[in-house]
Amino acid sequence: MDSSLSIILAFALSFLASFATTPLVKNLAFKVGAIDIPKDERKIHKKPIPRLGGLAIFYGFIASVLIFAEITREIRGIILGVVVIVLLGIFDDIYQLSAKVKFPIQIIAAIIPILHGVVISYVSMPRFIVPEGTLYLSYFSYPLTVFWIVAVTNAVNLIDGLDGLAVGVSSISSLSLLCIALIVSEPQVALLTAALAGACFGFLPYNFNPAKIFMGDTGATFLGFILATVSVQGLFKAYAVISFAVPLLVLGLPIFDTGFTILRRIKNKKPIMGADRGHLHHKLLDMGFSQKQTVSILCLMSSILCLSAIILIGSGALRALILVALILVFIIFAARNSNLSEFLKDEEENAAPQDKNDLK
Repeated sequence: MDSSLSIILAFALSFLASFATTPLVKNLAFKVGAIDIPKDERKIHKKPIPRLGGLAIFYGFIASVLIFAEITREIRGIILGVVVIVLLGIFDDIYQLSAKVKFPIQIIAAIIPILHGVVISYVSMPRFIVPEGTLYLSYFSYPLTVFWIVAVTNAVNLIDGLDGLAVGVSSISSLSLLCIALIVSEPQVALLTAALAGACFGFLPYNFNPAKIFMGDTGATFLGFILATVSVQGLFKAYAVISFAVPLLVLGLPIFDTGFTILRRIKNKKPIMGADRGHLHHKLLDMGFSQKQTVSILCLMSSILCLSAIILIGSGALRALILVALILVFIIFAARNSNLSEFLKDEEENAAPQDKNDLK
């Protein structure tokens, strides 16, 4: 079958499967007790909402991949790791596991694709930085890959705080990865990202504000894990200059939010794995934006970063560096005018008791 047709069919099948199974998953969530009950001010919703919706996203993705993708050693490792992450997410959505339980299992899940060859073994860089044009990581490749996968997995989970936010950002990221995979001629990566995008879009109608179902940790950690492993498989080994910047741009929003969350908690001597009401989406809500407006703003920011990554792939080194420099200048300027220190400020009125549930 033609690869272009396979990619289109993979998107269509994952969309239909995710869309059709979400109501079934919703009923299942009620039966097993996977219900998100608002208990503190971090929760934006006011009534109990079923979670576990990520199971429908996973089903749409995995059904499409098993039918259309060539199951190589690397893809087999990604699928096995995903299964571990999804099972962990299901138990977490039902029993609300502590971070101390989840973190080691996430590391195990990250090691599985690594053992199947999904490793950041080298990074393409401009020759005026590395004369050979390639920076080989040697023994550092394995711990760095584990760190990347676990970090991105939790970064996507951290932004899952508003209706449609995490799945919207993940949809945008997966579409940009699809475009980049097509540009650099990675048909298998393109098929994986097409299946992921279709599954996300199939779930979106149920997750728009007001949400009928949440994706829960099952969905948020699944999306983060897939985006992390696919970026390792298809982008860190890309043929474009400064390819290390591409996944950082594509996943820039969750990485940015997670970075400031960690800095804020360290500064205020709070547990890094604790919970608070200081995420970027909370700040926008406190500024007076509605849920829908906040999600739109953050999705627009993610779209700009992803578009920059796509442009970066097709540009030369000089244009790429100019683009990155302009983005950094814009971020610094915006930060100074919006008083970035507020993100690191310990606001007692916004602080919530430590939640054992997750890293949010």
